[in-house]
Amino acid sequence: MTGKHARKKSNGMKDCCFCKGRVSEQKVKVDFRWGHKLKIIENVPAAVCQQCGETYFQSEVYKTMQKLAASRKKPAARLTVDVHRFRQAV
Repeated sequence: MTGKHARKKSNGMKDCCFCKGRVSEQKVKVDFRWGHKLKIIENVPAAVCQQCGETYFQSEVYKTMQKLAASRKKPAARLTVDVHRFRQAV
């Protein structure tokens, strides 16, 4: 797992490094920032903590996401995203 490491228990089940919750394999949607661009990558295999939601990726999966984000290949879809600036209440 890259950057964030889930620990394996003796029975092969992983636990979260942050909350010790149970981690299970899932397909997730990732908001991936590449430079000043936001890329959304769907159906990414990941290990997700069932308690706190922390997400873990294997290094090869993360490398594939980087290649997809840098690619000039036509995306499967396009989205329009609203951007707001946070202002502290006076």
